[in-house]
Amino acid sequence: MEGKHAGIAWDWPNPFVFETKVERQHIDDFQHTNNVVYLTWMAKTAWEHSKALGLDFASYARLNRGMVVRRHELDYLAASREGETVLVGTWITGNDGRIRLRRRFQMVNGNTGQTLLRGTTDFVCINVETGRATRMPPEFVTTYALTAHVEGDG
Repeated sequence: MEGKHAGIAWDWPNPFVFETKVERQHIDDFQHTNNVVYLTWMAKTAWEHSKALGLDFASYARLNRGMVVRRHELDYLAASREGETVLVGTWITGNDGRIRLRRRFQMVNGNTGQTLLRGTTDFVCINVETGRATRMPPEFVTTYALTAHVEGDG
């Protein structure tokens, strides 16, 4: 993705990038992308990255383990509007090897290069059948290895 999105000032090197377009249904009464849409794009990007790493829902079902959201933190910095391209970069910045995983996100207007949002999502590993928090299988520990080092994310 580095070549295609060269010139973007990413917060950390080598993000996994999901590209999307702002469509009419994403626009709210203020004539910009509704904040809930950004959250949806974060979830979509995390899942696309997981699949690219080789962990899809079939893997989750086979292992009877999955990563689910515990907490989101989003800082909205600028608006995007209909027709604009949004690049959603993500990095795995925390994995305790037991239960917790952290992702950082940066959304950039692909037309201007302006950062639109910075966000963090904390995940916990669960037993898919019971929904209870449980230790990560070895596949999660290795596959969800850190892709960026951020002080305090571990």
